[in-house]
Amino acid sequence: MVTISRILLLSLFSLLLVGCSTIQSDSGDRIGFTEYGQASYYSDRHQNNKTANGDLYQHNLKTAAHKTLPFGAHVKVTNTANGKSVIVNINDRGPFVKGRIIDLSKSAFSSIGNISAGVIEVKIEVVR
Repeated sequence: MVTISRILLLSLFSLLLVGCSTIQSDSGDRIGFTEYGQASYYSDRHQNNKTANGDLYQHNLKTAAHKTLPFGAHVKVTNTANGKSVIVNINDRGPFVKGRIIDLSKSAFSSIGNISAGVIEVKIEVVR
């Protein structure tokens, strides 16, 4: 015979499982998230330094830093002045300069803008 306390315990456990799976999918799946602002790029002195997720920063890889997007998120970064885009993988945190929304690897930045500009206006979109 099942007691009322056992039923309550099973019900609470079920609610906890449903709540946890909802939280996990909400925080990890930001497909369609869009943001506008400035992009900068990592200087040469960051080459081979660890990023926030533990990877080593490499100029030639298409990676980026964002303050809140989950590590592993793929982001389409579009230069709003010329329409050029690049897909990057988020593996670091930052930038921590007002108005900047993303720090790109040097190769990612150079594929959509002129390195000598230092900062460009961009639109970012999380993609699959």
